[in-house]
Amino acid sequence: MGGFADFGDFAATALTYPAVVFTFPLAVVVIFWLFSLVFGIGGSVADSPEPGSAGAVGGALAALGLGGVPAAVPVSLVIALGWFASMAGAELIESGPARALVPVGALLVGWAGTWLLVLPLRKAFPAASGLYHEDFVGKVCIVRTSRVTSGFGQAEVDADDGGTAVIQVRAEGPEAAELTSGRRALIFAYEPDGAFFWVAPYDAGDLPDTDGNRALP
Repeated sequence: MGGFADFGDFAATALTYPAVVFTFPLAVVVIFWLFSLVFGIGGSVADSPEPGSAGAVGGALAALGLGGVPAAVPVSLVIALGWFASMAGAELIESGPARALVPVGALLVGWAGTWLLVLPLRKAFPAASGLYHEDFVGKVCIVRTSRVTSGFGQAEVDADDGGTAVIQVRAEGPEAAELTSGRRALIFAYEPDGAFFWVAPYDAGDLPDTDGNRALP
């Protein structure tokens, strides 16, 4: 019975102030990543902010020192680390004015921890730190998500500097169904408005040209 009592105390702490400030956002983050991994939903939120982008999310993250990786990564880390810090604060500070400041302190802890974690993570996303998009057009990439659709998809491509880059990719039509994890695809165009690349199966016969038309055999 002690285990149930402990869980009840844990749930009570998580669902009361100050931890509850982060509990519900954390639940949203967990659901987002589960749906992203299982169903391929939410890819647009996870897109890397473009260098120099004036987008609200990308600009805010860059100003906080959390840019250079897909936006969903630092946002999720700040919330998760903030939740752990708020849970600790709720246990250590039982009452008084200091308890009211726990969410603020937890947010600062979340930001500091995320800033440290983002530093090495930027190496995994070189496409967000200066590579030219035109360099990837015409290259063959490897699909890294369970599927590629007109609204979601990621792939890995070799960069000219010898490294690899994870890029956002999209596909339409019947050929899109062939683009599953591990399949090769040809990058045939870049879409600046959405910050993604159009791809087609590399071994599916004739491929689209850069204008989106079927190329001649």
